[in-house]
Amino acid sequence: MAEHQHGTMDTTVQEKTYSGFLTFVTRFSIALVIFAIFLAIFAS
Repeated sequence: MAEHQHGTMDTTVQEKTYSGFLTFVTRFSIALVIFAIFLAIFAS
């Protein structure tokens, strides 16, 4: 079994995936807030 050395793993793909996930969540949350405001103004 190979010896693991802490800090040697390439995490570039994981970092890009996490960054994309955070971008998606942020934009989706903003869209939900805008949609809720739209409903509050025009749906009553």
